Amino acid sequence: MQTDIDPRSLIGRRAVDRDGAKIGTVDEVYLDDATGTPEWAAVRTGLFTRDAFVPLEPSELVDDSLRVPYKKSLIRDAPDFGVGRHLSPEQELQLYHHYGMDVPTGGGESGQPRDFGELAGGDQRPPDNG
Repeated sequence: MQTDIDPRSLIGRRAVDRDGAKIGTVDEVYLDDATGTPEWAAVRTGLFTRDAFVPLEPSELVDDSLRVPYKKSLIRDAPDFGVGRHLSPEQELQLYHHYGMDVPTGGGESGQPRDFGELAGGDQRPPDNG
């Protein structure tokens, strides 16, 4: 995704799948805790008013819509963790596995995945180290 876009500007945009079919509307954007880079978007699908999490890295802005390069059916089946909360490393792993993506590591000795859960424009909270 373009890195010069303010993640808050994605909220409210229409989201479409790889074929251009409407998925829903971007409800929240989640940032990498370490870098502040937008990593995930929660898309309100309208299906029972649930949010589907989609990765932003392979997505792009096309004609003022967020195009997610996955099938609509895969996106709608994504885990729903609710919005407004920090994503845990376990939840992130579930999302990476759901989309068949490589799991980035934090570069530390543990090889644990990075923590991507901070909301764009949300409260700045220290990571939960407990």
